[in-house]
Amino acid sequence: MPNGSLESHLFQKNKDPPSWGTRIKIAMDAARGLDFLHTSENTVIYRDFKAANILLNKEFVAKLSDFGLARLGPPIDKSHVTTQAVGTYGYAAPEYINTGHLYVRSDVYGFGVVLLEILTGLRAYDLNRPSGQTSLVDWYKPMLSEKPKLKKIIDPRMEEYPPEGINKLAQLILRCLQSDPKNRPPMSEVLLILERISTIRLDPKGSRPSPSKPKAHDKRPNSHHPSPHHHHHGASASASAGASPRPQAHRHTHGL
Repeated sequence: MPNGSLESHLFQKNKDPPSWGTRIKIAMDAARGLDFLHTSENTVIYRDFKAANILLNKEFVAKLSDFGLARLGPPIDKSHVTTQAVGTYGYAAPEYINTGHLYVRSDVYGFGVVLLEILTGLRAYDLNRPSGQTSLVDWYKPMLSEKPKLKKIIDPRMEEYPPEGINKLAQLILRCLQSDPKNRPPMSEVLLILERISTIRLDPKGSRPSPSKPKAHDKRPNSHHPSPHHHHHGASASASAGASPRPQAHRHTHGL
């Protein structure tokens, strides 16, 4: 894909960081893809939703890719399927890691993690960060419900954004990251909320007053700039509510 992955635009230093509007648009596109999989006649659980698997075309339209770990969802009379836990550290839902029980809404948890990356500009899991901060969810989730702290965790490279939109996005992330999958919203609702957020007008008064400095990430409490290196490997297959084929792609997949 001409513009690579969402991962590269969020974390690589040689890429211009996406604007607020672009980030929300990409999130909406990805949400449509997951919703399509979840509501198809044969429900599909993506199982490895992450920024590296969201590819961008020339117009920054996002498409899901790399379906190597996807599997059919549970039969209509079951809530989950039981399988060996595999996926990528930092994105997998807790019930899946702990029990091997895979729900359709286990994907919603992974989507919430990616939304948190979109908001903060930091990786979901980074061993280069200090102890206690390697997991972005563990580190930043408690701050999402506190407005004074929320302002401090916004990606400092994102110079303009609507404060109301930030607050609603934080609320959505918290819902997606609920520990009980039954309490997470379906992707159809997630998409609806993102569409509403996308209509909130940009308020210059709520934006950053000036372009960020090179060391802007250091202004966040104990924050470390995302690691710039990437390793690409693994087989790839592409399909979505707009997914397209792509060559070998970054998987960085672990047994959990």
